[in-house]
Amino acid sequence: MKDRPALHMVACARERGELKPGATIVESSSGSFGLGLALAGIVFGHPVTVVTDSGTEPIMWRMLSAQGVRVDVVREPCPVGGWQQARRDRVRRLLAACPGAYHPDQYHNPDHAAGYATLALELVAQLGRVDVLVCSVGTGGHSAGVAGVLRTYFSHLRLVGVDSVGSTIFGQPARPRLMRGLGSSIYPRNVDYASFDEVHWVASAEAVWSCRQLARARYACGGWSVGAVALVAGWIARTQPSDLRVVAIFPDGPLRYFDTIYNDDYCRRHGLLDVPPADEPDEISDPWAREVTSWTRCRRVVDPLARPERGTARRR
Repeated sequence: MKDRPALHMVACARERGELKPGATIVESSSGSFGLGLALAGIVFGHPVTVVTDSGTEPIMWRMLSAQGVRVDVVREPCPVGGWQQARRDRVRRLLAACPGAYHPDQYHNPDHAAGYATLALELVAQLGRVDVLVCSVGTGGHSAGVAGVLRTYFSHLRLVGVDSVGSTIFGQPARPRLMRGLGSSIYPRNVDYASFDEVHWVASAEAVWSCRQLARARYACGGWSVGAVALVAGWIARTQPSDLRVVAIFPDGPLRYFDTIYNDDYCRRHGLLDVPPADEPDEISDPWAREVTSWTRCRRVVDPLARPERGTARRR
């Protein structure tokens, strides 16, 4: 999933002179973007250091190392901002110690969203029409990048964001999260709040159930984001007119999740096994109405860093 933006961001940085030939790339990642940077480092000839954390699956550390990446593991989360803030603090220290190193900053760099333009164009070419786009939201890059291009072709497009219970992105309080790849404990500037028509929060157990159902019924496997997006997109497809064209983006495959989502012992330990979601989401009127703990929908999307009365909101 992150190969496109990683290649694009590195190419843009080189063109602008921000990344000199042979200079080191340093970035924070829970895995997927790190793999994209490993590819970009090979293609353009840059050593890559990825700062990850002890919650990242060991298979990701090994894959990154095998691809020539230096892996720096953070062992303790920050009291405010959690693992993401702890990783970003480590990145700052590494950059200070390595003059000339480049930080792509996937959370805030607009080149990240722009890197998904080719994916949007492929959807236009292959599908002809898109009515609803369902995207998981972590850094905010792929939802902003894909939806922005699609709306130049389909002005009626509805964008549905899928977040994790316990994530701060859409105004909920930060809580410890098992899910990786979606959700955040910080506020990425790449999230284009004004473009969303609604947001759904999904809990870990619901994502696990959805992942396993998808594998069993559709021969399609993936991780936390895939399960959460499939749950929401499936509900939209069932409850809307049959000619509605719904596109759900599945960011990754199952390999890194064999010890979590597809491991019965792990799921039992965390209360994730055989917990089917409700037939439809609960609904709240605005993101701060109450703390959500299970699949919940909100049709008012507001930038949580803006005061509610001044926030840019979209309601459908």
